[in-house]
Amino acid sequence: MSSRFGLEIRAADNVDAPGVAELMAASGLPANPVAIAARLERLRAERATVLLAVEWGPPSGLIIFHPRQTLLADLPIAFVSTLLVGPDARRKGIGRTLLKSASQAARSAGCGELHLSAPPEADSLRAFCQATGFAEQDSGFVRALRKQRTA
Repeated sequence: MSSRFGLEIRAADNVDAPGVAELMAASGLPANPVAIAARLERLRAERATVLLAVEWGPPSGLIIFHPRQTLLADLPIAFVSTLLVGPDARRKGIGRTLLKSASQAARSAGCGELHLSAPPEADSLRAFCQATGFAEQDSGFVRALRKQRTA
């Protein structure tokens, strides 16, 4: 999809399950490659977008969003269910690059906003959202994907 200084952002596939499992394990999350492969398949079937940040070796990060139509907006909303950057890869711009690529993919999917939930105890995620143009809203953050028209 895109590349920045040797970092490639691309769609995930089932063959990426072992690398995703390694990324998750490094972040302290459950990481069964067989289960992850099945989940990636279900995510694709549900039309979710799963993007990986890959330099060499296992992925450095991933982002998953789900486009959903709601009663509150004319355009679908892209709900980010996962944003993960490996502990050794943090503070290198990978999260921003993933977010930029996800925003482009969500715009292409017709979405008007990107929503990301951030629990109160997730201070680093909340700071990241504020630094990347999200506005705090309810229990999460929202960022417009299209320019707002003024009447």
